[in-house]
Amino acid sequence: MKFYSTNKNSPLVGLQEAIMRSLAPDGGLYMPMGIPKLPNKILNQLSEMSFQEIAFEVSKIFFAPDVPNKTLKKIIFNAFDFKIPLKEIDKNIFVLELFHGPTCAFKDFAARFMAGVFGHFANESQREITLLVSTSGDTGSAIAHGFQNIKGIKVIILYPSGKVSALQEKQLTSMGGNVRALEVEGTFDDCQKIVKQAFLNKDLKNKFTLASANSINIARLLPQTFYYFYLCAKLQKKNKPILVSVPSGNFGNLTAGLIAKKMGAPISKFIASTNSNDAVPKYLQTGKFKPSPSVSTISNAMDVGSPSNFARMLDLYENDFMKMKQDILGVSFSDKKTKDAIKKVFQQNNYIMDPHGAVAYLGLIEAQKNNPNSVGLFLETAHPAKFADVVEKIIGVKIPVPSRLKNYINRKKESTMLKNKFEDFKNEILN
Repeated sequence: MKFYSTNKNSPLVGLQEAIMRSLAPDGGLYMPMGIPKLPNKILNQLSEMSFQEIAFEVSKIFFAPDVPNKTLKKIIFNAFDFKIPLKEIDKNIFVLELFHGPTCAFKDFAARFMAGVFGHFANESQREITLLVSTSGDTGSAIAHGFQNIKGIKVIILYPSGKVSALQEKQLTSMGGNVRALEVEGTFDDCQKIVKQAFLNKDLKNKFTLASANSINIARLLPQTFYYFYLCAKLQKKNKPILVSVPSGNFGNLTAGLIAKKMGAPISKFIASTNSNDAVPKYLQTGKFKPSPSVSTISNAMDVGSPSNFARMLDLYENDFMKMKQDILGVSFSDKKTKDAIKKVFQQNNYIMDPHGAVAYLGLIEAQKNNPNSVGLFLETAHPAKFADVVEKIIGVKIPVPSRLKNYINRKKESTMLKNKFEDFKNEILN
């Protein structure tokens, strides 16, 4: 399959080049030429298939033959060796828990799959790959864990100082080995800007084989389509329209859902649920996109003022505002409403949501007001223990910490502090 730039001013490239470049020469994001629909035979059998079987059928459309089927199966079964529970917490309200991977966040899905794909290409090309990652929390920890000790790959993680949770920081700064953390005096948007500048800088491109593990990389986005087909497989027998609420920051997760819908996933409507960083919900209300500096909230992984993947969303709908609005409802919620939702669901349903899942829950409730005959699902993207300092104050109960998180608590943080300047980053890397 060939891939094109959303800016339409770069040549078509193959899968490996799209993945290795991450960002097209014209500054655009890569998208697949045509999004094939899954064969009806597969769509009709989804409910009988395991998650791994679904992942293989979807992934081979985009990754084969560049990644041989045998290798693809091995990557999938190594990456997705954890459970993915679907729970009903109220009538016609379901939650898909995506936090049962090693770092307790949904980013494990993409990070572990990407690690296998990058490892395959690094081995084929015999080149050392330098992976650049900007993170508002969970991406960094998932990439650090997924890529640790992968032969031929070095990882550099940029994160905003003081704007990730203590546990998230421990996860992304304590891996050592081939993983290095840079603490930036700024916001996630600043970290993301530095990474994008790096891919367009001749000095860095001449010295390193650069790639990105952020959702600007198409290889990060595509494996996230897998669980949209999986949730449809679980809910199809309800014979009701399916609504899916996605907690959204950089909008990679929602974009993956939209790609899955184009491939045939029977999702009636998406809800783009955000915190106070609401540039996309405002666009869906007004037709005007106005990115702004990000503001800090208790759902920090969604603190993105200028989401990169909005360019892909526009591309999927050919810049047709009305078409996009038919498929997506955009909503935003304050920290107060998020806290109130966490408390209410715990008291009424005995279910503990993290702040990001709580925003998605609120979005689903809002959407169901106009869709009373639907079945609704929201994504829980991180274990609430990762935000215990916030959630425990709200519910008044200690949250059990999974052993895989406990292992990080006493680890030593190792990071290099950087000013919010590209030249400082460039000098640090070159030296």
